[in-house]
Amino acid sequence: MRLAPGIALFVVLLFTQLLPTQARAQVVTSGPDSVLVLTSEADTAQQKQFFLSGFKNLGRPGRAALFSAVIPGAGQVYNGAWWKVPIIYAAGGALGYFIIDNNNKYQDFRAALNLRTGQSDQFIEIQDAYYDDPVYGANTQRGTQNLRYSRDFYRRNRDLTIILSVLAYGMQIAEAYVHGHLREFDVSDNLSMRVQPDVFRTPATNGVTPGLTLTLYTRTK
Repeated sequence: MRLAPGIALFVVLLFTQLLPTQARAQVVTSGPDSVLVLTSEADTAQQKQFFLSGFKNLGRPGRAALFSAVIPGAGQVYNGAWWKVPIIYAAGGALGYFIIDNNNKYQDFRAALNLRTGQSDQFIEIQDAYYDDPVYGANTQRGTQNLRYSRDFYRRNRDLTIILSVLAYGMQIAEAYVHGHLREFDVSDNLSMRVQPDVFRTPATNGVTPGLTLTLYTRTK
């Protein structure tokens, strides 16, 4: 075809134009025609530079919070508070243990209750794990009701522990962020604090109440 030399010439000219910009080009051939696929290294470099610059612009508090969000306790290590890491993981381990323990007990009582309430006369030989239990037994007066209560009890405990775990995770991120700010706080010898008694007006009673005023200021030489 006469079209092929024209396409080849166009590709060569385009390639020579792209050489100064150091962009990569790939020719994909399908049948008599050719398609030029461009892959620019500049775009990739710009994306990397954007993320790196965004990380650099976070500042110390933002970096500490980001580290703690990725790995709990990493923000505390970044702030130099190594002693807080065992506390974080001890709390996380305890919460994880209670989540697993409460969930296992919830599943046991749930399975026993479903088995007992779903029994019929022809499957009477199938007994739940608490069938002869003095508290949850089938022959006791409130056995089935106790099963239902324990199932709901451990389910609530499991869900509450999960919520507490999420809160603890957020708290260690917030602690790393606040500590990062405090490390940047001015604690030089020129910074002073003054506490003095004061009276405050209360709009509700249209009266006054005693209190203390805390003032931070810098000394001028």
